[in-house]
Amino acid sequence: MDLMKLAVAPGQQPHNSGSAAAWIADPRRWFGLSVLVVLLGVAWTLRSSVPAGATTGGLTPSPRVGFAAPDFTLDLLGGGQVTLSELRGKAVVLNLWASWCPPCRAEMPTLQRVYEANRVRGLEILAVNTTFQDTEADATEFVRALGLTFPVAMDRTGEVSRSYLLRALPTTFFIDRQGVIRQVVLGGPMSETTVQTAVEGVLAED
Repeated sequence: MDLMKLAVAPGQQPHNSGSAAAWIADPRRWFGLSVLVVLLGVAWTLRSSVPAGATTGGLTPSPRVGFAAPDFTLDLLGGGQVTLSELRGKAVVLNLWASWCPPCRAEMPTLQRVYEANRVRGLEILAVNTTFQDTEADATEFVRALGLTFPVAMDRTGEVSRSYLLRALPTTFFIDRQGVIRQVVLGGPMSETTVQTAVEGVLAED
């Protein structure tokens, strides 16, 4: 074989390389590709999001407003278990907290007052202790000291915290009667007005 025939003359691009470079450099192709990506993103969002009043059957849960709240089953402090999906039909305030978190301690009395005022209307507050970074003994003392009467669940493995993409404590999800997240509050403490206003919103969802 004549090796000189395989050499490429200076300044000359191989045919295939030149074709690829021309394709990449063509602004019309880049524009078309960008439009396709945007359209696919819009289609996915419209398909996945949950319209107001819709059920959550068959949809992929996501810890975002307008999406089904990810389901879970956890042990309750003091015994028993709770499954989020079994609370369907009630408005749920899902609060992730830890006993060492000052804003958590500051807002818990507010949650207790709102719970007492709205329980008969179909409100449930589910306080999920991030036990994987706390202790059950400290959580128990926290609940006793503040006189909390709503269910307190133990996230011992951190699975629920990861599922809800926990980034700050406390984090609160307001979930309507169909299991759809309607509002998310990162950090705290929340005022009673803030909590009651959000609760009114999820209680109104039929």
